[in-house]
Amino acid sequence: MPRLALYALAVCLLSVAAAVVSFVQGSWLGVVWVLLAGLSSNMTWYYARRARMTRAGRGSVTK
Repeated sequence: MPRLALYALAVCLLSVAAAVVSFVQGSWLGVVWVLLAGLSSNMTWYYARRARMTRAGRGSVTK
């Protein structure tokens, strides 16, 4: 897995943990953490897929 995908995965896991803590404490700030988790999850899938397609010899993810 490429380095950017691993960084995005780490951000995703940390933001999910932060969202749980925020909601347990009664703060609505957890909504922002959930949105960040969704964004970083999509980034993880994108970078992992791009690396897989590059290794397979296909140059573009959008094809």
